[in-house]
Amino acid sequence: MNEVIEKKYVLAINPGSTSTKIAVFENLEPQFVQNIAHHKKDLEKFKNINDQYEYRKKTILKTLLDRKFDITMLSAVVARGGLMKPIEGGVYTINQRMVDDLMAGVSGKHASNLAAVIAYGISWDLNLPSFVVDPPVIDEFTPLAKLTGMPEIKRRSMLHALNIRAVARRESEKMARNFDDLNLIVAHLGGGVSIAALERGKIVDGTNALYEGPLTPERAGTLPTGDLMELIFSGKYKTKEELYAKLVGKSGFNAYLNTNSAKEVGELYAQNNPTARLVFDGMAYQVAKFIAEMAAVLKGKVDAIIITGGMAFSKGLTDLIAERVSFISKVILHPGEDEMRALAEGCLRVLNGAETPKVYR
Repeated sequence: MNEVIEKKYVLAINPGSTSTKIAVFENLEPQFVQNIAHHKKDLEKFKNINDQYEYRKKTILKTLLDRKFDITMLSAVVARGGLMKPIEGGVYTINQRMVDDLMAGVSGKHASNLAAVIAYGISWDLNLPSFVVDPPVIDEFTPLAKLTGMPEIKRRSMLHALNIRAVARRESEKMARNFDDLNLIVAHLGGGVSIAALERGKIVDGTNALYEGPLTPERAGTLPTGDLMELIFSGKYKTKEELYAKLVGKSGFNAYLNTNSAKEVGELYAQNNPTARLVFDGMAYQVAKFIAEMAAVLKGKVDAIIITGGMAFSKGLTDLIAERVSFISKVILHPGEDEMRALAEGCLRVLNGAETPKVYR
């Protein structure tokens, strides 16, 4: 007799600065995914991100109505985690303390902070549970991983935690192994790059996606401290904001070739453009170097190296990386990222009793 699988409908919410992405899943099957664009003139009416709450919530509900989806069918609402207090990885029930911290911006202001707030509001109205999954503020670093040569400065965990942990879980299932029993290195390659060491399910070390690691299509990555200090005091950059824009948006491929498109750089590479070959090969070289660094963190006991993110579609790039790191462990390609599915997966683990949600305190 075929087992009847109970249908569970999940609404996933992922806001960006000028849009809000939503998806409705029936179990893990997407019923629809929609990116709701917000007109600049509409957003300009609000003084800050928090003031956009009612506007974005109403827009989501109207979109569901236009899609003729009956919201009373929902089993839960799940949201991308925002910049709350640093917490360990997992699925968290959204509560008032989390909402208050996100509205206060305890770890920074970002559009993603509204995700859990909106999810909490919709779920409150419908008397449903609501969750966040592996927010970007996950902090499972060991004291050794946080240590620097200056007591005033500690390394911070800031990486693509949602995709890294989701991909690691999926590949663990393919290996017929328990995620919490494996040691994995996951390299997320996109506009930003995160390279993380997962020891028995926890991200115990990793590169900061904004300020560390390899050069990326638009970020500088790790820089020589002395030269950076000279640049800061050179007078070229008048404000902290100008330097930030340079390091995080106008560096990497952008600085060398005036484009942050990996596809365009790949085309120039194929045409034997010397600068394109240098930065493309250089990125692969640096990714491999940081993967090896994470292997040292795991004392060489690495069950697999997983390469994911949008740039993992580039066979040329992944071949260059694998050539340098395959001596450490097998290299698995898991190209692309699907944050909405990752949110639904986490939510359904809780709804199906496979995982107990954590409490945000």
